[in-house]
Amino acid sequence: MAGLESKQTRTAGSSGPETDVELQTPVLRISQLDALELDSALEQLVWTQFSQCFQNCRPGLLTPLEPELRAFLQLLLWRFTLYSSSATVGQSLLSLRYHNTLSSSPRYRPLSRRQKLGLALLTAGPRWLQERSHNLLLCLGLSSGGPGSQGDSGLLQKGLRSCLTLLSSIAQLTSLINFLVFLRKGHHPVLAERIAGAQAVFSKPSVARDITYQYMNRELLWHGFAEFLIFLLPLINTRKLKATVSSIVFGGERADGEGGREAQGVWKECGLCGEWPTMPHTVGCQHVFCYYCIKSHSIADTCLTCPKCGAEAGQPEPVKMEVEMIDR
Repeated sequence: MAGLESKQTRTAGSSGPETDVELQTPVLRISQLDALELDSALEQLVWTQFSQCFQNCRPGLLTPLEPELRAFLQLLLWRFTLYSSSATVGQSLLSLRYHNTLSSSPRYRPLSRRQKLGLALLTAGPRWLQERSHNLLLCLGLSSGGPGSQGDSGLLQKGLRSCLTLLSSIAQLTSLINFLVFLRKGHHPVLAERIAGAQAVFSKPSVARDITYQYMNRELLWHGFAEFLIFLLPLINTRKLKATVSSIVFGGERADGEGGREAQGVWKECGLCGEWPTMPHTVGCQHVFCYYCIKSHSIADTCLTCPKCGAEAGQPEPVKMEVEMIDR
C-alpha cells in the first residue's frame, strides 16, 4: 500500500515539473510574431468575407461605419477565441497560449476575465480611436452661438487635436520601446500584452519549432535568386532584345519583303499600337508611329529602339508625304 501511495503521489506531482518546464521553456520571438501575423490575416479575411456580403448593395454603404464594424468583428473573434481558451487563433496554430504573469504561482495560470477584457480593449480601442479622431473632434468642436463662441470652439478643437497628436506620438514611441525590449528579452511583443500581464507560453512542453537545414537553405537560395532577378530585370531592355532576336530569326524574310510592304502601305499601321497612325511620326527608320505612342515610350525609355526593326530611335519627327495630283 505504501509503495502504491508513493507511486500515486509521484504521478500526481508529475504535472508540476511538466508545467514548470512549460513556463521555463522560452518561446521563440519569431513564433510570437508569426502568431500576431496570423491573427491579423484572420481579421482581414473575416472583414473581406463580411464586406462581400454587401457587394451587390449601394457602393460605399459600409464606409461610414467601417471602424465600428471592424471593432465589432474583432471583439467577436475575441469572444470565441481568447475569452474561451486564453489563446488566439494564431497562438493555437503554433501551440501557444497566454499565461497570467500577475500571479505569483510558478505553474501555469490562465488569464482572468479582467485581463482578457483589458487585452481586447487595448487592442481594438486605440485603432478605433485613431480612425474616429477626426469625427470626434468635429463633434466636440460644434457649438452654436456668435463669433466669440465660434472662436472658442476653434481654440478648443485645436487644443484637442494637439492633445490627440501628442498622445498618438507617445503611444507610438512607447510601442517602439516595447518592441525593442521584446527583441532584447523575448517577452510581450505588443504593448497591450505587457500592460494586461499576458505572456505567451507553450501549451505543450514537448513542442519545439524545428526547421531543417535543407528547408532553410532552400528558402535562402530562393530569396537570394528572387532579389537577384528584381535587381537584374529592370536593367534588361526587353524591347531591344525582342527586336534583335526577331531580326536574327526573321531577318531574311523581312529583307525580301521590304519593298513589298512599303508598296502595300507600311505607313498605314502604328508600330506600337497596330492602329491607323494618329499624327504619324517616325524615329529614323521606315516605320511610322502615333505621336502619343512614340512620345510616351520615348519618355519612359531613354534607350528606345524600334520594336519592328530594332533600330535605335531618334527624336520623333512628323512624317512628310508628297501627294501628286493627276488630272484625267
